[in-house]
Amino acid sequence: MTDETSHPEKLHVIIAGGGVAALETALALDDLAPDQTDVTVLAPNTEFVYRPMTVREPFAYGSVRRYPLEPIVRDAGAKLLAGELGWIDPDKQTIHTKDDEAIEYDALMLAIGAKPVPHYTHALTIDDRRMDETLHGLIQDVEGGYLKSLAFVSPGRMAWPLPLYELALMTAARAYDMQMTLSVTIVTPEDGPLAIFGSAASGAVSELLENAGIELISSGYAEIPSEGHLVINPGDRRLQVDRVIALPELYGPSIRGIPLGEHGFIGVDPHGHVRDAGPIYAAGDAIDFPIKHGGLGSQQADAAAQSIAALAGAPVTPAPFDPVVHGMLLTGGKPLYLTAEITGGHGFSSEVSDTPSWSPPSKVASKYLAPYLDTHDSERAAK
Repeated sequence: MTDETSHPEKLHVIIAGGGVAALETALALDDLAPDQTDVTVLAPNTEFVYRPMTVREPFAYGSVRRYPLEPIVRDAGAKLLAGELGWIDPDKQTIHTKDDEAIEYDALMLAIGAKPVPHYTHALTIDDRRMDETLHGLIQDVEGGYLKSLAFVSPGRMAWPLPLYELALMTAARAYDMQMTLSVTIVTPEDGPLAIFGSAASGAVSELLENAGIELISSGYAEIPSEGHLVINPGDRRLQVDRVIALPELYGPSIRGIPLGEHGFIGVDPHGHVRDAGPIYAAGDAIDFPIKHGGLGSQQADAAAQSIAALAGAPVTPAPFDPVVHGMLLTGGKPLYLTAEITGGHGFSSEVSDTPSWSPPSKVASKYLAPYLDTHDSERAAK
């Protein structure tokens, strides 16, 4: 049932999730339709963790930023409800939590993320929820000279590739700083390194890898039949290394009650509307857009929030999702800033620079959340 403190004259919006897309939606609705919407954020987490920076943790650069979730939600004019989405009854416009609580909605936003699943048995799989726990020991072994060769591998159906390159570059830089000999290889099904950003950016990353002494095997599909043993096709190339680090594969949330696409992802139109499901919207890694990235998830959330605001009667003309991806590549030295417009799942009109073309220059470029966090950090630093 609807919270008794809600306003029946307003559109009751439930946002399921506690990550980037969920918070971007809440902040957007507070800007676009504060008087027309009554927003509740249903989240299983009590903290918002700035996960794109977790790649730095194994190198002892300090812990990533963590923010209590409740103050962010409150500042967005919304209410926070602890819980996790279980299933949806679109006919009754009701969600059921995993604790079997029923909550009615006038509009529902799904920002519940994807599930990372290891593809390889004989590899360390990158998990940005436990990056330091997973890789800290490996980096210590590199520093101690116990490891002489590493392979960083993307499976055929890969997640967002940037962390793989960041970890390879930072690991090579750490070995160089410690005067240790380390052979590093990246195996990826991409046509070129970070090809999603287009040819200009990919060329710049190729140069970075070459300067760092990292071998790149592109258009390669790896299997790992045993510890440290890679078979790369096409070509049946064999590679033996001391350790393999791999990206996970991502699967959709497979939420019961709504139409789902391949691998459990949620199909949406350019405005974030879930097809054939009533007033349900979705954004972020849970949807069937092929590129999983926090900045793009924010843009998807903005498009959906505009549609929800218009549904609530706010004077808003919804604009479709028009993806532009901004990426900050951590290198072990100076970051590289990459930008590309995306069409058909590929980048074009790419830009590469050693200074950011967006502001604030955060890992996750977003209209509302990035400035909010930047202001929060500045105020905290000033105290």
